[in-house]
Amino acid sequence: MLSSILITGASSGFGEACAHKFAEAGYPLILVARRIDKLNDIKARLEQNCPIHISSVDVRDQKQVEQLFQTLPEEFKDIDILINSAGLALGLEPAHEADMDNWKIMVETNINGLLHVSKEALSGMVARNKGHIINIGSIAGSWPYPGGNVYGATKSFVQSFSQALRADLIGKRIRISNIDPGLADTNFSTVRFMGDRDKADQVYKDTKPLTAEDIANIIFWTTSLPEHVNINNIEVMPVCQAWSAMTIDRSMENN
Repeated sequence: MLSSILITGASSGFGEACAHKFAEAGYPLILVARRIDKLNDIKARLEQNCPIHISSVDVRDQKQVEQLFQTLPEEFKDIDILINSAGLALGLEPAHEADMDNWKIMVETNINGLLHVSKEALSGMVARNKGHIINIGSIAGSWPYPGGNVYGATKSFVQSFSQALRADLIGKRIRISNIDPGLADTNFSTVRFMGDRDKADQVYKDTKPLTAEDIANIIFWTTSLPEHVNINNIEVMPVCQAWSAMTIDRSMENN
């Protein structure tokens, strides 16, 4: 039995789905998000299946993350799996029209937040010579699209950082996996469009996208493989999605 699993971004989307999936298997969970009300609701639904510790933490704040690890109850201190699910996209404007504050929030959450939590979890994993970090990336990190500028760049970082961790940890029994979902119907687009659910719904109109549960199932499988097996990267799209043709501007010839 694992000592504990820490899930960031656990109040919604992929993080919440992972909490449900791992709770079904009885694993002790540390659920982290900013919204304590949501975490309380999830704990109430799941704690009959497994021990659960919840904490309201903004992963962008290094001090809050350090405090989380320093104050974990003894029975949760040994973290064998970290699922870095906290992340977001804001806006879909081209770079020259984008809001700089949105860019900063994406960098601070998707990059800095992941670094803060990973660094703290790694020290214990290295000391015990055991662990698995799952980073949630995106196909946007490999396949740019209009308006995805900084969001895609942050997810490229997640992929590159995951690979670098594998290089740093060679010779240790610590696994690093990067999961890159494509079109997935969670609260992702609602957040991106500042709560405009009608606009978010248009992203998924007439499609059958991935669900948060689909990704949770993939993550659970990734962690359940024998300890000598490391899934480096999984890129997953719904069948209705594929790589787009390269954009060609045909208005330039005579300009």
